[in-house]
Amino acid sequence: MNELEILGVHRNKKFSPNHIGNDDAIFSQTAKELEKLGCRITICCEDEFLAMETVNYGKIFTMARQKQVVAKLQELERNGTQVLNSAFGIENCFRTNLTNALNNANIPVADSYIVPTDYQGDDVFDQIKGKGYWIKRGDFHAIHKEDVSFAASREEAKEILREYALREIPDAVISQHLVGDLVKFYGVRGTDFFFWFYPYDANHHKYAEYQQINGNSVYYPFSAEGLQNTANEAAGVVGIDIYGGDAIIGKDGDYRIIDLNDWPSFAPCRDQAAGKIAGRLYERFLNNN
Repeated sequence: MNELEILGVHRNKKFSPNHIGNDDAIFSQTAKELEKLGCRITICCEDEFLAMETVNYGKIFTMARQKQVVAKLQELERNGTQVLNSAFGIENCFRTNLTNALNNANIPVADSYIVPTDYQGDDVFDQIKGKGYWIKRGDFHAIHKEDVSFAASREEAKEILREYALREIPDAVISQHLVGDLVKFYGVRGTDFFFWFYPYDANHHKYAEYQQINGNSVYYPFSAEGLQNTANEAAGVVGIDIYGGDAIIGKDGDYRIIDLNDWPSFAPCRDQAAGKIAGRLYERFLNNN
């Protein structure tokens, strides 16, 4: 069994809203599973990683999201260091980048448009059907509850955009509010692991107010295999292996992805997922691919 020297870069707590303990747990369990496979693991936090003058590791696994850390990891990747999830994939999951990537790849998603936060026009709103809009900060992931906000009217949406502008957020994504069942999913691309569930039934969601907007689950029938294939394809488009996300299932069984994240908490399936994640990392590290 080959011993691999691997550095693990943990996620800064401010990038784990309401999920600090869960993010800690999946990262720690993955490290332990890698050790069982014969790897020698060193763990550091994002700030410790930034403070390193030289990084003497050729293989890194990471949940990092701080932009300076992502940039440093990308520079290492350019020079031959293997990073998983890839720092380029992590950056592709920033909201504007994600929206562009999934739209360009024709992944089924909610109708979404990218606008500068000083946008006060009507053209975008005229193109979005249905009732209500989701306004999401474009330059990064959601850190605060307000970074993903529901607007019942275009006037309310424009007010949210003005607030984003005051916070110096440069752009935002305006998305159609889809009616249907919300499902969360977790996957490890390159393996058979895929777990999905109804988060409201399990009381597993960041913000309870969203349930009041989306409504309770109706349990429309749909193809779980189809969702898995689409989620894996979406993860491949942005360039990540360890992923999670959300989808809305319509009454006709169609599904659309409304969010995709690099290395989420895997909280409801952590024990099953950790070994699969470690196995995927080990395979890629061992084969240097």
